[in-house]
Amino acid sequence: MSKLPNVTTSIFTVMSKMAAEYNAINLSQGFPNFPVDEKLTDIVARLAKENVHQYTPVTGYPPLMNQITKLLFNSYKRSVNPDIELLVTAGATQGIFTSILALIKENDEVIMLDPSFDSYESPILLCKAKPIRIALNDDYTPNWEIIEKACSIKTRMIIINNPHNPTGKILSDSDFIQLEKLLSKYPDLLVLSDEVYEYITYEEKHISAHTKSFLLDRCIMVSSFGKSFHITGWKIGYTVAPEHLMIEIKKVHQFLVFSVNSISQIALSEYLNIVDTNLLGKFYQEKRDYFQKLLQNSRFELKPCEGTYFQVASYANISNEDDVTFCKNLIINHGVAAIPISTFYSDHKDQKLIRFCFAKDDFTLESAAKKLCEI
Repeated sequence: MSKLPNVTTSIFTVMSKMAAEYNAINLSQGFPNFPVDEKLTDIVARLAKENVHQYTPVTGYPPLMNQITKLLFNSYKRSVNPDIELLVTAGATQGIFTSILALIKENDEVIMLDPSFDSYESPILLCKAKPIRIALNDDYTPNWEIIEKACSIKTRMIIINNPHNPTGKILSDSDFIQLEKLLSKYPDLLVLSDEVYEYITYEEKHISAHTKSFLLDRCIMVSSFGKSFHITGWKIGYTVAPEHLMIEIKKVHQFLVFSVNSISQIALSEYLNIVDTNLLGKFYQEKRDYFQKLLQNSRFELKPCEGTYFQVASYANISNEDDVTFCKNLIINHGVAAIPISTFYSDHKDQKLIRFCFAKDDFTLESAAKKLCEI
């Protein structure tokens, strides 16, 4: 009997496979197609011939962990003890999976805010816990009144994704005020903050859970070098949590992956000395603005994008098809792949919205936009 009977092939795999089959431009799956920084690849090329290919410590390569603590302080003025509050993970997905497995018990309830990323629900179900999925407002802000009504003594965790995939929305100070009120009412409630796009924000400043003192003893923060440095295939990230939670997270981690890829950790420990993460937002804002400009004469209605490298668009002026059908036909008939937003909802809410990834080189964006403007 399956432990995950309702889990099928992910929409990302489906759309990327169709894109390959029809030779379509793939703006569906969230990976960049431009080169990695040569400074980083040069470091990797040199290290490949050095003695760096054996296990690193279970919690992470110590020089990298020290660099992460510096990054956290420089970014958020937060001081973290790398020995007890930090864990290097095999990507953000592993950090999320491990944290949920370690901290959620049978019959616990976990609040997810839809549209939500597909990696959240499965570990909750594997714990024999119950996901409570609550839709965001139409402008993708949290409805804190509904969230509070959904909470009870069974509620163990709420998952926030900031900046938000797939919508590009970022949380405001007022959201954190409401979250603080919720935590004061439920003293056993934990927060899992998925911040993999933390360095990719635009006009509005990203407000990290790291900056909120009321969260530091009750929150697991998950980050991704893969997203930040265009190296998604490396699958390397890190998790920060208070010691009493990290103790439990490490117990699961050591038997899930034991230790993370050595050469990646060592390379990043050097690279963090020379890279400026503050430039990432400017880099992707130029791509966002260029993609939006390319589509200004299309029939798509582009929604606000405050962060991430995703652009949500309405096709309501083009078709009455449901969004999954529209995305499949977009590949087959027009040669561009996107992701239907309904697949991020538990009830598959269809609002005629799709998601494009603009983390692509200019030629790819121009080629895709030309096809999209002809629809």
